[in-house]
Amino acid sequence: MKSPLDKRVALITGASAGIGRATALELARLGAAVVVVARREEKVLELAREIVKTGGKAVGVAGDMAKQEDIERVMEVAKGFAAGIGWRLDTVIVNAGRGLAGGLLGSDEKQWREMVELNVIGAALLMRRAGEFLLAQGANEGFAGDIVVLGSASGHNVSPFSGFYGSTKFAISGMTEAFRREVCAKGLRVTLLLPGIVKSEFQGVAGYTPENFYKNIERFGKLLEPEDIARVIGNVVVQPGHVHINEIVIRPTGQDYP
Repeated sequence: MKSPLDKRVALITGASAGIGRATALELARLGAAVVVVARREEKVLELAREIVKTGGKAVGVAGDMAKQEDIERVMEVAKGFAAGIGWRLDTVIVNAGRGLAGGLLGSDEKQWREMVELNVIGAALLMRRAGEFLLAQGANEGFAGDIVVLGSASGHNVSPFSGFYGSTKFAISGMTEAFRREVCAKGLRVTLLLPGIVKSEFQGVAGYTPENFYKNIERFGKLLEPEDIARVIGNVVVQPGHVHINEIVIRPTGQDYP
């Protein structure tokens, strides 16, 4: 039986843990060959080996998605990998990003520039390079490919508990919709995914603590797992070429805000 993503190659950034790792495993399960990217080389190489061991096709690449030269290099690796196996690179998951506890007054301003460079500029550059390649490659029966961008529910409704982070996701949400309008007539699908609170390494890296975050979310009950988001991404990219899921907000059932 033909797999849903047979002969398709997917590039997934931020794949060393959390949503990115779970998405790579899910897309591989659906039949895609995957190129997994993160700064932690040992993690993506381990992930690629895990996928290959179960019969899939994968390659791991170290790269910092805040750096243009790394974005360019990763795209070249992905194109070369696809050409080498004779499959079509047509799926890019723009997932690399980071959080930061606090709003304009409370967050660490020394981290602002780094966050904007990764969450906004880096994401936009990858969207641009992926879009250029997918449009130049051309549509297959009217379908040029998928670019799925990870935003955040806190960019949809900006929270004072993560106001600076939420503002970067607010920016990328607007950019993603503008990009969708720019390319959709050419068969390129651009999807914005806005997760609520997902339990992963993200919170620790962002500086969330029981005092500034966790005590405020106890009422939400069970939080999302990375695999929950991965299943949604898998559902987006397996749709027929004429069906485009533009935007999804996904929260834990008990999360009322943001």
